[in-house]
Amino acid sequence: MSASPRPRAAWRTVDGIVLLDKPQGLSSNQALQRVRRIFRARKAGHTGSLDPLATGVLPLCFGQATKVAGFLLDADKTYRAVLSLGARTATGDREGEVVERVTVPALERAAVEAVLGRFLGASEQVPPMYSALKRDGEALYTLARRGIEVERAPRPVRIGALTLRELAADQLEFEVTCSKGTYVRTLGEDLARALGTVGHLAALRRISVGGAFAAATPHPLAALEGLEGDEAALDALLLPLDAALAGYPAVTLGASEVTRFRHGQTVGVKATPAARVRLYAPGGTFLGIGESDAAGCSVRPVRLMADGDVSPGAPPV
Repeated sequence: MSASPRPRAAWRTVDGIVLLDKPQGLSSNQALQRVRRIFRARKAGHTGSLDPLATGVLPLCFGQATKVAGFLLDADKTYRAVLSLGARTATGDREGEVVERVTVPALERAAVEAVLGRFLGASEQVPPMYSALKRDGEALYTLARRGIEVERAPRPVRIGALTLRELAADQLEFEVTCSKGTYVRTLGEDLARALGTVGHLAALRRISVGGAFAAATPHPLAALEGLEGDEAALDALLLPLDAALAGYPAVTLGASEVTRFRHGQTVGVKATPAARVRLYAPGGTFLGIGESDAAGCSVRPVRLMADGDVSPGAPPV
């Protein structure tokens, strides 16, 4: 008689952030669901899509941490990309069919750096057809696979930093810090055109999300899979909720202000003027996110953590 299969562990309450090093070949949602099953977490969300081609930092939020996921979605991201020159593909990356070839001119580092400098600052970018944006409820990439192209309205983007790392005859590597909604594939194609040729991304890796997680190392999926079933070991990898907000100034409230803040009331406290701030109780418990007034004399609640469900976060600094 064969043994009965061992029942799967029940879903459980997990609060915290897992910093995943997303592998190539998985969508962000596929990666999220894989890690969610490893942790058996009831509630989970990711913080901004990475293409299946892309690898790198993908914060996954469990439980209470889903309340801060939106703030990571809005944060600037930093990527390293390899741009292959001379061939344009249908998808803007190496996974698509080559649709155009153009000779690559001789490139000198100083000239390439000057071109990159022209892309700094605010501009508008037309999203690619191979994207998850929807038209009449249908993803653009679905239309693109059927050979249908529709007009896309340009969207505002901002390039905060753009540097050349490596340059070869038909390839260059660049690092970019950009705003939410920027398509690095489209940026790569635009860079290639500005250099007098065409191109597509051969590799893309996200290396940071805003100012968060600077001291944390992302975990490979294989390493997490190796810990499946060991809840204590997995939970030891969780980052506190406020780790996602390291770029926000910290404010510690007094006991009376804590009560008012938890009831959704504005509190009188000194803070960085006109800024999002993270709020703490005197013992270091993370309370939530607030927004200070123009004078920096009061803070109104923006996002509250559930009372009693939040362990102490990082010491306010």
